[in-house]
Parts: sequence; C-alpha cells; structure tokens
Amino acid sequence: MSLLFVWTLVSERLARWSITAPIAFAVAGIVLTRGEDPAVPLDLEAHAFQQGVELVLAVMLFTDATEARNYERLGRSVGEGRLLCLALPGSVGLATLAGAALFPGTSWWLLGVAALVVMPMDLAPVATFLRDERVPLRVRAALNVEGGFNDGLISPLFVFCVANIVSPRGESFASLVLNALKGVAFAVLVGTVVGMLASRLVRRSLDSGWARPAGLRLSALALPFLSYAASVLIGGNGFVAAFVCGLWYAHAAHAVGHDNLELTHDAAHVMALAVWFTFGKLAADEFAQDGLPLAVVGYALLALTALRFVPVYASLTGVGFDVAERSTVGWLGSRGVTSIVFAVLAYTQLPPDEGAFVFQVTAATVLLSVVLHGVTAEPVARWFARHAPEGSAR
Repeated sequence: MSLLFVWTLVSERLARWSITAPIAFAVAGIVLTRGEDPAVPLDLEAHAFQQGVELVLAVMLFTDATEARNYERLGRSVGEGRLLCLALPGSVGLATLAGAALFPGTSWWLLGVAALVVMPMDLAPVATFLRDERVPLRVRAALNVEGGFNDGLISPLFVFCVANIVSPRGESFASLVLNALKGVAFAVLVGTVVGMLASRLVRRSLDSGWARPAGLRLSALALPFLSYAASVLIGGNGFVAAFVCGLWYAHAAHAVGHDNLELTHDAAHVMALAVWFTFGKLAADEFAQDGLPLAVVGYALLALTALRFVPVYASLTGVGFDVAERSTVGWLGSRGVTSIVFAVLAYTQLPPDEGAFVFQVTAATVLLSVVLHGVTAEPVARWFARHAPEGSAR
C-alpha cells in the first residue's frame, strides 16, 4: 500500500523516463521479496493466494468485456471476427508447433498450456497507444476489441489443458471434455442471468430515481465477484461467467454513463499492479535458480513476432486495412497482465517442473514485450502522423 501511494505521487514524473507502473511494481517485487527474510513475504502455495489470483482474472475479464466498444463512427468492421476466429487460433497453433520444435520431448498438453498463456495480447504495456490520435481509429479499435475478447475466449481452453495435465490417471479424455463443456455451459448460464438481471435492475433503478449514477458504480464492482462465485458454486467456469456477465452489463453501464465503470476499472488496475508485483518475485526466483535458457528466449521472440504477425496480417487482408495498418496490428500485440495471471495459475496448479516451464516462457515473453513494444509504440505513432493524408480524420 505504501508503494501504491508513493507511485501515485511520482507517476507522471517517472513516465517522462519511460518508467511505467508495470515496470515499477515488477522491480519492487524483485527487491522486496528476495532473501530468506523478505520485507514482503509471499506464500504462493497458500490457497488464499490462489483464490486471489483467480479473482483478479475474473475482474479483468469483466472489465475487458465492458470495454469492447462498437466504434460506431467507423461505420464498418475492424476485422474483429477474423482476429478472434482466425488469427488467434492460428497463433496458438503455431506457438504449440514452435514449442514442439524448441522443447523436444515436452508433452503436447504442456505445450498447449504455454501457447495459450503467451499468445493472448494485453495492451497494458502500451495503453497510451489506444488514446493516441495520430494512429488511425480503426487500428486502435482492432487492437482494443481483440484485447478485450481474446482472454475470455482462451480461459476455458486454458482450464481444460491444465485439467488434462493434473487429472487422475483413471479419468478418461471424454470425461474431461464433458466436464469442460458442462463448466462452460453453466458459466454462460450464470453470466447471462446475472448480467441481464443486473442490467435491467440498474436501468429501472436509475429511471425511477431510486439511485443516482454515482451510487451505481458499486453495483458494477460487485458483479464480477458475484458472477464468479455463483458459477463456481454450481460447478461452472468462473472466468467465463465473469466475462459473459460483463458483455451483458456493458449496455446498461454505457447507458448510465462512463462513470459507472470507473470504480471497477480502478479496482482492476490496482489488482493488476499486485499481479506485476507477484511477477517480479516469481521472475527473480526462477531466473536466480536456472537462468534464462536460450530456447526460452527464442520461443519468446517467436511468440512476439512471427507467430502473431503472420496470422494477424493474413487474417486482416481484404477488410479495408492497408499494409501499414495490418503490420501495426500484427506487431503491437503486447503481452502483460493476462499472460502473467494465466502463468501464475499454471505455476500454482501444475507439478513443479511443468509450472516452472510455463512461467519461464511467460516471463521471457512479457519482459521482452515490455521493452520491444514500449520502445516502438511512439515511433509507430509518429510514422502515422507523418504519412496522414491532408485533412484526414483519425
């Protein structure tokens, strides 16, 4: 809490030196959790810690769903369907094959978990890029919509692959598939009921004058926790439930006004900083023991470049993007909190060697992304500013 308070006092000053909140909290995690008697001890094996990480992901999925805007003034698709249905599966498939080539002898299920962890994009390391008016709106819209939906689509597949690794030997593949489908079905049901009911109640309360918009901010904050808990209670996937609930509630939230979601977004931001702090500890522990294998660095570089760029560039062909715009969407797929949360869940749920493998490739990918995407985002924006047609509206 002291770190959070100090950061709020100096954040603007440090931003001039390209020191972002993720970097600051990751470094703090490295410094404050090291040694036999650390200043901030973290017990990653504690059940409460694992539940806390799961709730962080639930809140993030909810806010991602509510942030997926329609961008009406564009008047046409930004390729979101192709990005989610073609590029994302293509990237995960290529990442799995690349893992098989770089890590021979590794099980396909573990390679699948690693691919699902490192491929979802998260725009936290380049958040200012989405608000940069020098960049065409359709480029920012494509990145924003993809970032809002890809983790929600990947979460049930991640849970399924982890379950195949840790499940008892006597449990059949068909049983695992059936359990996964049941979990998703229950989650969709719970998320729909909670989100739809909350949306209608909020609208009615506002129209009747029973509540003010400012007071309704707390209702939005309660929903990801409520949908997650209700889904888990009946055997559903809590992550999917939170995401579906956010999709339903987004309409009511925007009808009430943008302030309705500000408290939830602030809570998600604070939780994300806690994740970056935990990431610092895990990265320091893992790399202090084994270092950073060359194969892991190579896999991370491939995940950030060709394994994403090629499927994205190909999928956006023919939807109104020029070469520079397709290249920008393919390149600026930064990795951040989403990958870290998935990696922490894998680290705490998988056997030690498998969990360490997933976290190593994630740590390398995220660290390289923070550097590469953070350095190149501003030059990309400047390029678009120089090549903008006269009188064009971004």
